Amino acid sequence: MKYDRNETERNAAMRAAELMAVAARTAPKACGIDAIETLVLDGEDKDKLTAAMREIGGETDRAFFTRDAGNVDACHCIILIAAGVAPRALNCALCGAVSCKEAVKAGIPCAMAVHDLGIAVGSAAATAMDFRVDNRVLFTAGMAALKMKLFSDNVKICFGIGLATTGKNIFFDRRPL
Repeated sequence: MKYDRNETERNAAMRAAELMAVAARTAPKACGIDAIETLVLDGEDKDKLTAAMREIGGETDRAFFTRDAGNVDACHCIILIAAGVAPRALNCALCGAVSCKEAVKAGIPCAMAVHDLGIAVGSAAATAMDFRVDNRVLFTAGMAALKMKLFSDNVKICFGIGLATTGKNIFFDRRPL
């Protein structure tokens, strides 16, 4: 069987996305509590995400949502990495609240959960780099995923990482806004 460039590059991006999801899930977590969730979108599901990104951009007059939606359109797929923000019961006060109970009352996400998400996103992006797949971390895609309610109710923070295997990095010449 013969595979052309388009098929092999798309398949490689999807394989990288799968390995990135594993890297995010196996990244170290505070107190050993795993609140990381991942999804990979392509095709129509990716199109729905970019439509939500454009909608947010239009509603908020934040043109960078629309610019980023164009980047995601050009990607083979996007991985979404999200975190539940329930406290770890450390009462560490790193989030700014006196206790975890006060943080929950005030709606403040657990700093450890945010930290775990950062490590998971970094691990996933490093995995993409290991396979030489062009990528870009996009909070705009994460916000659209949250608006679309793609994750469990506990998830309040999400980032997307678009993946492309084109001859020129699609994220390199992004228009500054």
